[in-house]
Amino acid sequence: MTTGRSGRTVRDLRTGNRSAVLQKLYFGGPLSRQELGPATGLSSGSVSNVVGELVADGLLEEAGVVDSDGGRPRTLLRVAPGSAHMIGIDVGETRVRVELFDLTLTELARTELPLQPRGCYDVGPIVDHIRSGIATVLERAEVGPDRLLGVGIGVPGIVDRDAPGGTVVHGQTIGWDAVPLEALLRATGAVPPEVPYIIDNGARTLGQAEMWFGAGRGARDAVVVLFGSGVGASLITDGSPDGPTPGGAPLEWGHLTVQVRGRRCRCGALGCLEAYTGAESLLARWAERGGGGDAAAGDAVGGDAGVGDEEDALAALLAAAGGGDKVALDLLDETAEYLGAGLSDVINLFQPERILIGGWAGLMLGPHILPAVREHAMRYSLRHPAARVTIDMGSLGPDAVTVGAATLPLAAFFAAGGRRTPPEPTAEAPGWQTSLQTRGGATTAGG
Repeated sequence: MTTGRSGRTVRDLRTGNRSAVLQKLYFGGPLSRQELGPATGLSSGSVSNVVGELVADGLLEEAGVVDSDGGRPRTLLRVAPGSAHMIGIDVGETRVRVELFDLTLTELARTELPLQPRGCYDVGPIVDHIRSGIATVLERAEVGPDRLLGVGIGVPGIVDRDAPGGTVVHGQTIGWDAVPLEALLRATGAVPPEVPYIIDNGARTLGQAEMWFGAGRGARDAVVVLFGSGVGASLITDGSPDGPTPGGAPLEWGHLTVQVRGRRCRCGALGCLEAYTGAESLLARWAERGGGGDAAAGDAVGGDAGVGDEEDALAALLAAAGGGDKVALDLLDETAEYLGAGLSDVINLFQPERILIGGWAGLMLGPHILPAVREHAMRYSLRHPAARVTIDMGSLGPDAVTVGAATLPLAAFFAAGGRRTPPEPTAEAPGWQTSLQTRGGATTAGG
């Protein structure tokens, strides 16, 4: 194959051109062929060739016509929604959420499978939930598994995507020690061998979703916080407002030390930020101070309550605070200060333009504590980086991690110029103990 001076082959150049046209139409379409040239920097001949290929592949379709100044009407093009599908999966604290999307990330089907009883985070049942969830959404939408670009999965903990045999997850707070999740999923046969599993940290998938479609659009540097039972964050640097960028590095932000010899965290260390700001810790502290009764005491301190109890207990705490309960109000004030102090570390270290807060607990707590969080973050930060940052809520709601997970195979599809990229072969995981029992409860990504 011919190679140019830059070392790029003709195929590389064609892939890059296809990728540029696809992404411009995906994020800025519909557009005409005439508009695509200036928008992508490609010549009219290159645009014509690439559009012809993508139409022949079924990836583009006509989206009407517009009048031009004194000339012939121009045909608009857009990405064809039904040309491919992705599955996004959020392995969360209380449930596994599975959603099927078309190529434009319109949801076609979903299912939620509870993790019960609380306090268990066995690998085997979670793999079973993912397998059955995939089968359920494909059946409901009448989509064949061969139509999938891939399955994206957001998980807690540190993700090693370069491990021999496939992606491995290190989730210390949930008792996962080098779990070969990709190999375990591949062994279920839930999707054909050519359909890739792409696994990443849940805070990172949340960050990618907010940067692509949510409150992060237009920012070059941002930090997106996933606030659930625990806390995590992703760092996005050198982002582009014109299209997708990698979702950024996950930060084990929840395990910064905020108090020497402080409360014991689920990770085993003392004084972690998560031990003072995660919903699980917040509810445990409420129970320790005599608040909440059974709603706080069972699930928050490791009981066997049902999956909805942590959300219900947090709602009860907020209701108590709204009614003037001093214990609840004091706890929210403390949580806001710890969270603001933790964000000040991020501000001083990375100097982001935006900080966005998401996750189920973040969505519940945000309207009550966000002004105080901002105030404390500014107080603890250096003046110059504090002056340029904004702290707001994410805009994509409770499905943000799932949407972000679905963007993982979509990003790979874009990078390949709209061609399917089969996964690398992975080894089986013989003898792996799939009923790994954990200590403590489940965690948010980054925990």
